[in-house]
Amino acid sequence: MDFSQTKGQAIVNKVIANLKDRGIDAQLVANAEEAKEAVKKIIPDGAEVMTMISITLDQTSLAEMLNKSPYVSVKNKLKSLNRDTQNQEMQQLGAAPQWTVGSVHAVTEDGQVLIASNTGSQLPAYAYGAENVVWIVGTQKIVKDFDEGMRRIEEYIKPQESERAREAYNLPDFSTNLSKLLIINKEIKPGRIKLIFVDEVLGF
Repeated sequence: MDFSQTKGQAIVNKVIANLKDRGIDAQLVANAEEAKEAVKKIIPDGAEVMTMISITLDQTSLAEMLNKSPYVSVKNKLKSLNRDTQNQEMQQLGAAPQWTVGSVHAVTEDGQVLIASNTGSQLPAYAYGAENVVWIVGTQKIVKDFDEGMRRIEEYIKPQESERAREAYNLPDFSTNLSKLLIINKEIKPGRIKLIFVDEVLGF
């Protein structure tokens, strides 16, 4: 199965409707530039923003945009702290920001959202801690159901993420672990999570 193909508008519209039934606001934009404009409309100037590690955020330049004025960058705050002596403070900042922005690994046609993680560092904010969550998601990440979503993570994403980490951190023998998996079945605070589908291949 080719997990790199974008999905047609009929399928995307179906997924958007099912996400809304699960308490997640969703929309479709045409490209990365429109995604940036959508984020600007959603996140107000002066907001505290935590950007998660994400190929999608790098490809769209959203990480660069959100980690400077007019936004208050949590990531920049974290860089100023000492992990050896301020680790608990760093964890708290990352777990409960005003806004967190990132991506996901699969979205099922009936509206389940799957995020896999090696460390789990992004999961507290997504699941509960962040006051607001924004996900930018290429439509190639839409899958038929949960089982297909897990196949996408295991067979397609894991090898690519392992290779990315080997190059990024100079770890020639590294292979990422799917240590933790977050499944969003429903958001009990409607509007807290906003998902922007992009009709392009973004991220893995």
